Amino acid sequence: MKIPNIELANISRYRGELMGAAMLFIILFHVGLDRSDPFFGLRRCGNVGVDMFLFLSGVGLWFSWTKNPSLKHFFKSRYLRVYPAWFVIACLYYIPDYLHGRGHSTSLVDLIGDITFNWDFWLHDELTFWYVPAIMMLYTFAPAYMKLIQHHPMYRWLPLVMVIWCVMVEWVIPIHRVVGHLEIFWSRIPIFFIGINMGQMVKEKRQIDGHAVWMLMVIWLLTFGTCLYLEQVRHGGFPLFVERMLYIPFTITSILVLNRLFRRTPEGFNRFFKFIGTVSLEAYLIHIHFVLDYIETYRWGYWATFAVTAAITLPLSWALHALIGNIVKRIKR
Repeated sequence: MKIPNIELANISRYRGELMGAAMLFIILFHVGLDRSDPFFGLRRCGNVGVDMFLFLSGVGLWFSWTKNPSLKHFFKSRYLRVYPAWFVIACLYYIPDYLHGRGHSTSLVDLIGDITFNWDFWLHDELTFWYVPAIMMLYTFAPAYMKLIQHHPMYRWLPLVMVIWCVMVEWVIPIHRVVGHLEIFWSRIPIFFIGINMGQMVKEKRQIDGHAVWMLMVIWLLTFGTCLYLEQVRHGGFPLFVERMLYIPFTITSILVLNRLFRRTPEGFNRFFKFIGTVSLEAYLIHIHFVLDYIETYRWGYWATFAVTAAITLPLSWALHALIGNIVKRIKR
C-alpha cells in the first residue's frame, strides 16, 4: 500500500489547530505536579508548546512578508496583534504588584519599564510574561533575515550558527556571565528562524515522500523519549539548554505528526482547537497569574486543576481578544 506523501502545506492549513494544541500543552506544563508523580516527565514535555508557537509564528511571518514586503505594514500588523493585549494585561498585573509591594516593580521607573516592554526580563530574567518581549524582539529582526535569505538563500543555514551561539551562552564563561540569564530566550531563537525557512516550503506546497514517515516517527520517538527520560529521571540534573536543543527536532516532528492527526479528526474537534489557537496569545497572558494561581489553592488535583483553569481561561481570553480586536480596528481606520 502506497503511503501518502507528507504535505507541508498542512502546516498552514492546520496552523490554528496546532496553535491551540500548543496552548493546551503550555497550560498542562504550568499546572503544578509532584516530582514523584509518574506523569511528571510527560507534563514537563508540555514546555515544547512554546517552541511550537515560535516555529508556527516563523512560518506565518514568511507568508505575511512575501504577500506584502513592507516594513511599515509588517511592524504595524505584528505589534498591533501582540502589544495591545500585552499592555492591558501588564497594567492589570504590574500596577497592583507595585502598589502592594510584591516585588516585581520596585520603583515607578521599574513599573513603567515592566509595563512598556517588560525590561525586568531582559535585565534580570524575570519570567512572568517572558514570551511577549521575546517574540517582539524576534519580530524586530525577522524582516532583515527574510530579506537576506530572499537574496542570498545560503544564509538559510544561519540557524545552525544560532545553535553554536546557544552553546557559547551556556558554557563560555565570559559570555555566560553577561547574557547567560537569558538562556530561555537564546535557546528558542533557532526554532523561530527555522520556521521562517520552512515558510517558503509550506507556501510552495512542497511534499515529502511518504516513505519518510518512518524516519519522521523515529526522530519523534527518539526526541520525545529522551526528553521524557531527562525530565522524569534526571530533572534538575542537566542544563535545560540541552533539552531545548532536542526541542528543535521534537517540535518539527510533533507538528507533522499532529497534522496527520488533524486530517482525521472530526470537524468539531478541529474547530475547538482552532478557537483555542485564535485566542492563544490572550490565553498565555491570562492563564497563570489571573486563573491558575488561584485555582491551585483549592488543591483539586492535577487534571481537575487543568480542566478548571482551561474552562475559565478560554472565555476570558475570547473576551479580551474581542475587546482588543475592536480597538485595533478603530486604530487601523
